Amino acid sequence: MKPIYLDAADLRILSALQDYGQLSKSKLAEVVGLSATPCWARVTRLKKAGLILGFHADIALTRIVDLSKVVVTVSLKSHRKADFERFEAHVQATPEVTDCISTGGGMDYVMTVVTTSLPAFQTLMEVMLDAELGIDRYMTYIVTRQIKSARPDLARLVAAKAPKPVPGTKD
Repeated sequence: MKPIYLDAADLRILSALQDYGQLSKSKLAEVVGLSATPCWARVTRLKKAGLILGFHADIALTRIVDLSKVVVTVSLKSHRKADFERFEAHVQATPEVTDCISTGGGMDYVMTVVTTSLPAFQTLMEVMLDAELGIDRYMTYIVTRQIKSARPDLARLVAAKAPKPVPGTKD
């Protein structure tokens, strides 16, 4: 299939969805400056191309429940593919791990863990260690307050570099 090139309207749609989440057809069309039907057709095409992964709401969790947020860096003992797969499968099945990235350099992974308390966090880490995931060492950083949490500015990124074609979709 021929790759898709994102035009200015596509980028406005993606930016609006990123900034405001799921909007009604008419509100999205108004925000991006298109009529509703062509705007929604573009959204459908962008979803099919795999550019829109989902929608969510940012919830003020600390206003609902007390929680502990911990950033954890993890280094594995061995760096075979099976070791990475075993660790990553465990992380995928652990709801308290809200983010996990694989990194190059000194540590293999950086995770964000959200639990109801620090003892609950410690129990979670003990379970991970007991699961024989090949963890060599881990370092914890207790989050004391959130300074910034944002999504990347799509318009700014695109302005810096031309968008790449999305394989598997047609114009």
